[in-house]
Amino acid sequence: MTTRPRAIALVTHSYYEEDPRLRRQAESLARAGWSVDVFGLRRPGESGEGDLEGVHVRRLGVQRHQGAGLATYLREYLAFFVRVLFALARAHRRRHYAVVQVATLPDWLVFATAPLRAVGVPVILDLHEAMPEFFRSRFPGPLRRPGAWVLRLQERASVRFADHVMTVNDALADRLAALGVPRDRLSVIANSPSLARFDPAAAAARTFMADGTLRLVYAGAVTPMYELDVVLDALALLRRRRPSLPVRFEIYGRGDAAGPLLAQTERLGLEDVVTQHGRIPVEAVPAAIAAGDVGLAPTRRDPFTDLSLSTKIFEYTAMGKPALCSDLPLVARTFGPAAVWTYASGDAGSLVDVLGAIIDQPVARETRAATAAARTRSLGWEDEAVRYLAVIDGVARAR
Repeated sequence: MTTRPRAIALVTHSYYEEDPRLRRQAESLARAGWSVDVFGLRRPGESGEGDLEGVHVRRLGVQRHQGAGLATYLREYLAFFVRVLFALARAHRRRHYAVVQVATLPDWLVFATAPLRAVGVPVILDLHEAMPEFFRSRFPGPLRRPGAWVLRLQERASVRFADHVMTVNDALADRLAALGVPRDRLSVIANSPSLARFDPAAAAARTFMADGTLRLVYAGAVTPMYELDVVLDALALLRRRRPSLPVRFEIYGRGDAAGPLLAQTERLGLEDVVTQHGRIPVEAVPAAIAAGDVGLAPTRRDPFTDLSLSTKIFEYTAMGKPALCSDLPLVARTFGPAAVWTYASGDAGSLVDVLGAIIDQPVARETRAATAAARTRSLGWEDEAVRYLAVIDGVARAR
């Protein structure tokens, strides 16, 4: 008699195809023999269901409104919550899920699993970010004392509701432990790239400035948090300091800062330097990075980003490229001082100085790139997947 594979539901307020962490998790589960259903957002015109790499994707009729106002965010979150609540309950009657995992944001999406938890299905909350800090950073005006209190309350309630909590780095884990999450209910699964996907040997090789042009690349969300406006100011300054240096800056991504960046590009006269390509598929990102000379991970520093580490850094370093990023605490904590290049967040002059060092110091450039690549290999998803699957299996067995 053939045993039916265990079923797991993954819930995410994102477009599954564009969510690298969830895709890595879902595909790892499918390869390990799980039957995987993902419940996520649905773009206009997309089909409601489909299969991708062995994962069944259920797209609910809610779209993301990136860069919208607070009220729009709340309506969007609530609409998705209600749809997931009923979709999960209906699906469980047929699928009999062994585990359900909810990815944030928002934290309180975990309560959509209440009907399943009531009948004994264990719930895992995968906290990608610190929601109170994120919303205070995104909406500093409306979320002062009353709003901050509500955000902290929902966070505490969410982590207590879950049977197990995962997060992406040690800083967030320490924060959750301080909120009272027992260490035996808390796991860190790093948000590191798949080394099989980000394999420099699989892409066309480019030596540094092979054609005499400095090619900078950014692959990620185009939002104010990622200070691409500072990068544009730095490029204008670099042009004044090194007028004979040809430079190209390729931006791969979309978001609410795309329009202002286009206006700034025109205002600074950088139309021949900066190209916004829009979002590209996850599968195309390694080739885009391989075609560049330096990967940029600019991040505006605040209490929220002090707890974050950009996955872009892992992707650039996995591809053997020098990574130039803001001087965030977790960058130093993860890579150390001799692996990636950092500049003072918000300081275009500092960015230009460090970029000049990358250009003028080939030995340091190659040494740091090799050190960073080795560090990234030690944190690659292939190893993290083993820990992730162990968490899933442990939670399933516990119930």
